[in-house]
Amino acid sequence: MNASTPIILAVDDKVENLDILTSLLEDYDVRDVTDAAGAWQILDHTPVDLILLDIMMPDIDGFELCRQLQDDERTRTIPIIFISAMSDEATISRAFEVGGKDYVTKPFRPLELLARVRTHLELKFLMARLHNLAYFDSLTGIANRRRFFDLATALFAAPGDLQAVMLDIDHFKQVNDRHGHAVGDQVLRLVADTIGDRLPPEAVFGRLGGEEFAILVPSADPDTVLAAMDGIRQAVADLIIPLEEGNLSCTISCGLASRTANTGNIDALLHDADQALYQAKGSGRNRVIFRHIQK
Repeated sequence: MNASTPIILAVDDKVENLDILTSLLEDYDVRDVTDAAGAWQILDHTPVDLILLDIMMPDIDGFELCRQLQDDERTRTIPIIFISAMSDEATISRAFEVGGKDYVTKPFRPLELLARVRTHLELKFLMARLHNLAYFDSLTGIANRRRFFDLATALFAAPGDLQAVMLDIDHFKQVNDRHGHAVGDQVLRLVADTIGDRLPPEAVFGRLGGEEFAILVPSADPDTVLAAMDGIRQAVADLIIPLEEGNLSCTISCGLASRTANTGNIDALLHDADQALYQAKGSGRNRVIFRHIQK
């Protein structure tokens, strides 16, 4: 199967029904199981795109499994199409009430089922694309300004140490002016990748606009973050970008600030980090400055 082939989970207690579905959906990667336990075994390890779900099963019925899927953050966005021989209005209504996106009665019409599967897969992928456009920077793939501040606000509300870093690429305007915006975009992507690869998994990293980035690191002391950012600064300085007219390199300046008892909100914390960034740029660039603030 192609890596981009949609994965469909078919859940039905009758093996002969699963065989029919697998044959019909030959253009998809179909994983078939006969009960809810088997469904969860697949879902725990596989990024399923769509679920075809029978109602009558021996352990947990389709309604209860659907409720469980809706309650689990990992699976609640997976569209579910119920496939059942039950065709009364009350059953169909209940299927939608528990979170089903569609309902097909057995014996189903093959072309109709295929059309419904295609429609719900297209809707899922469209919603995923809209989500990415709304929350992630299209150039670098990291959190955009909106997503960063959503996560930052939640982090600030949580107890514990919190370090903020503001950084930008030194003399980035000269890169665009001398080499063009295509090269500038390449630099932004490469710098973002270099930074992101070296951050701890709990860090929040976003592009706020242009060549300006921000990082939040929870549950870490300033010395640890300062050392990590200096390593990142050096890794960026070591980058070599080959161009027709010769190699291009760049540097970053970083400002670090810690949340204190007097830090009123996330904007104030980022302002402190921005002031440290201003100091870093004013004292020669290509450096990390920690702004010490009295608690």
